[in-house]
Amino acid sequence: MKIQVIGQLKQCATAVIMIGLAAAWLMSVTSCDTGGGGSSNPKSNVFSISGTISVAATMANDSDVNDPFAPNQAPNNTAQEAQAIGNPVTVGGYVNVPNAGEPGNSMTNGDPSDFFAVTLNGGETVTLYIADLLGDNDLDLYLYDADGNPLDESTGLGLIESLAVADAGTYLVEVHAYSGASNYVLSVGGASSANGAAYLDLNIDMVPGEAIVSFKDDPSASLAGPGTKQWAHSTGFIDPARSGKRYSLMVFNTAGKREALLADLGLPSAQSQKHFLGELDDQQTALIDTLQIITALNRQDDVRFAEPNYIRHALATPDDTHYSLQWHYPLIDLPSAWDVSTGSSQVVVAVIDTGVIMDHPDLAANLSNNGYDFISDPASALDGDGVDADPDDPGDQSQGGSSFHGTHVAGTIAAVSNNAQGVAGVSWSSTILPLRVLGKDGAGTSTDILEALKYAAGLETAVSAEQPTPRANIINLSLGGGGFSQAEQDLFTEIRNRGVIVIAAAGNEATNTPSYPAAYDGVVSVSAVDMNTGLAPYSNYGATIDVAAPGGDTGSDLNGDGYSDGVLSTAGDDSSGGSIANVYKFYQGTSMASPHMAGVAALMEAVRAAGGGDLTPDDLDGFLTSGAITNDLGDTLKFGHGLINAYKAVTAAQGVVPAALVATPAIISLGPALSEAQLTLQQTGGDAETVQVVSVSDDADWLEVAEATVDANGLGTYTVTADRDSGLLQNPGTYQATITAVSSANTASVPVTLQVSGQTTAGDAGFQYVLLLDAQDFTSVAQTEVSAANGRYQYQLSDVQTGDYVIFAGSDRDYDGYVGDAGESAGAYLSLDQPQVISVSANRSGINFTTGLDVNLPALRNHGPAKLKAGIRRQPLPMP
Repeated sequence: MKIQVIGQLKQCATAVIMIGLAAAWLMSVTSCDTGGGGSSNPKSNVFSISGTISVAATMANDSDVNDPFAPNQAPNNTAQEAQAIGNPVTVGGYVNVPNAGEPGNSMTNGDPSDFFAVTLNGGETVTLYIADLLGDNDLDLYLYDADGNPLDESTGLGLIESLAVADAGTYLVEVHAYSGASNYVLSVGGASSANGAAYLDLNIDMVPGEAIVSFKDDPSASLAGPGTKQWAHSTGFIDPARSGKRYSLMVFNTAGKREALLADLGLPSAQSQKHFLGELDDQQTALIDTLQIITALNRQDDVRFAEPNYIRHALATPDDTHYSLQWHYPLIDLPSAWDVSTGSSQVVVAVIDTGVIMDHPDLAANLSNNGYDFISDPASALDGDGVDADPDDPGDQSQGGSSFHGTHVAGTIAAVSNNAQGVAGVSWSSTILPLRVLGKDGAGTSTDILEALKYAAGLETAVSAEQPTPRANIINLSLGGGGFSQAEQDLFTEIRNRGVIVIAAAGNEATNTPSYPAAYDGVVSVSAVDMNTGLAPYSNYGATIDVAAPGGDTGSDLNGDGYSDGVLSTAGDDSSGGSIANVYKFYQGTSMASPHMAGVAALMEAVRAAGGGDLTPDDLDGFLTSGAITNDLGDTLKFGHGLINAYKAVTAAQGVVPAALVATPAIISLGPALSEAQLTLQQTGGDAETVQVVSVSDDADWLEVAEATVDANGLGTYTVTADRDSGLLQNPGTYQATITAVSSANTASVPVTLQVSGQTTAGDAGFQYVLLLDAQDFTSVAQTEVSAANGRYQYQLSDVQTGDYVIFAGSDRDYDGYVGDAGESAGAYLSLDQPQVISVSANRSGINFTTGLDVNLPALRNHGPAKLKAGIRRQPLPMP
């Protein structure tokens, strides 16, 4: 939405004008030097590249890994050698049994256990993500008290093991290799995600001594030995009264039956063996034996699945399993908006992007069957042909895998919600029209995008005789680049005149240089904010910004949930080189902010349609300029008219905006180095200033809320201060509080999270291999290795020839020759989900970026598919 287009600014020449902004391989080649410059190397056409790689303070590294080049390795193999870690924390590590894994430090003798000592406040969740389930690789998770007494275990066969810790105290956490070898990610955080993974722990509400078992129907699979269908029936372990074709109940509810069953399966009893430290009581013994038996049955060829006989309880309402990690929704007051509307299937939002995984279980029900692929170049399309009616995203099919950018964007707008699976979408009842324009490396041409725009708006195209029915109400463009196009501007004007709302990402170059299409007249340009409503470090800004929305910051974990503060949404994982796994990932970027705004516009359109009307582009402009649907964040060059507020938006669209008290930000997160924040209380709705603040209070002794600049009604700015020196915050971890503002109209509650770091050192992502990759084929042309110092890696690549490159960095804990593959730390310039090509024709300095651990949250309760090699091949080094 622009009154006028600001005159074109002098820009660097850009080779590819339309690119995925936040979560695609960004191939925008700039010819200007954004670094520190300097004279060239004395060698002709040979230069250097240098910079700093930063890592979040909450990241830690397993102190003994398989990489023989990693310095200062210290064993953490026993409880006595437990490695101290902070809270919250994300740890990257590696374990293996003897003679498993790649040749390195631990292949021959093994490194079967990593022990960690951590102090918890109670209410945290410890989660283990297993990187590689290929072959017989299986890791388990154990919890002990400070003296080594066993408390809990998680011993499933899936990608995740997880344990909830209710009480405060100091604990020992063990990551144990039951078999094989694997990288892993261990997360300790203050918020849990009911991730639906097939893990088994002692706190599961189940019947000890019972298991639900389903055997294969194929007679050839029905063997006669232990663990088979014939054996189970002949030995009497199957309850004949509860035996059926689909599943049967196996009963071993006495100590004698359990011992007999364990003996048949070749397993020791919990008491006679135990990997667990310490002594077990009868209840623990029964539960551990039960879990051992279930795990062993799942390994039998004749068994389809074995699982506990769960005890279920009545639930008030279902919920999406990862919703607790979607901090970005409360930030824009979405829960209140959903009380008014969750959208409508008659509202169509076109996602013009990389396509969408059409069978993703959290998207499929909300996808239009009118989607289209407009990529005209088969080499870019990677699906075997050019333009066709299949918008399915085939993945990048190249080294490094695919970001599935369009799938992530679509999930934010309208993921299927309240289905006890995955994530929620902003307007979860709306329909997504997937249009594919970005192919290999996340790049696409202006001509292909123009055709998709015409199709979405119901205009005649040059490549498709069909038109979608109905046409899109809203178009989301999470893509862009430099350079004004009159053809594009003319089309956006025509589309707007047809009543279609167009929303676009402002760009991720941290510049005030306009990015198109966001900067076009008639397009709503969206900048990105972080968890504390500050401008995200990558977000573009300037006079062309209209509105702000959550874009995330994967370089931080301000709320201490053990995950990066990225935006969580639907995604895919094609790193195995085979089928695409449906997962959920954290991305950052204005590409993630734009679909938040598009989703809110879809909610507004649904409300208008319910009343017999339409939401026009002019209507949306008026709501934005008046401040009726945003929270004022002050600086218009950064945030336009402010942060979108979903509740204000749907009530404004109804034409009924009651007076109410609104708190900004909706959540306050104080990271390890933050002690103070600002809270603004303001009125929304009503014809005059009628809201009066009655009281402002909090429920924590360590927190204070004081007036800063307020008026006679108590509206204005308050200072929120955490007293870190009072002695009330002695233990490391995440502390929770709530600020309650009571007014004459309503009560506003603002959750506050405070981190007290238990880290004795700065963040550490492990020994990093920094690779200089050829921009065309991603082969490594130069390499350097660096260790962390105070949470930073200083690197320099020398003797670099003139050319175009991508810089990639990551660990190789399993020492398999691949940097940044499953379970490793990885980063790239500008970011891992937005690698940008740099042109080298002089010395380049200040090429700074972040590295971190990439976690895929699985979509379904299953045993895979396992990840293979998603990293970049490093250059070989001679063994030390």
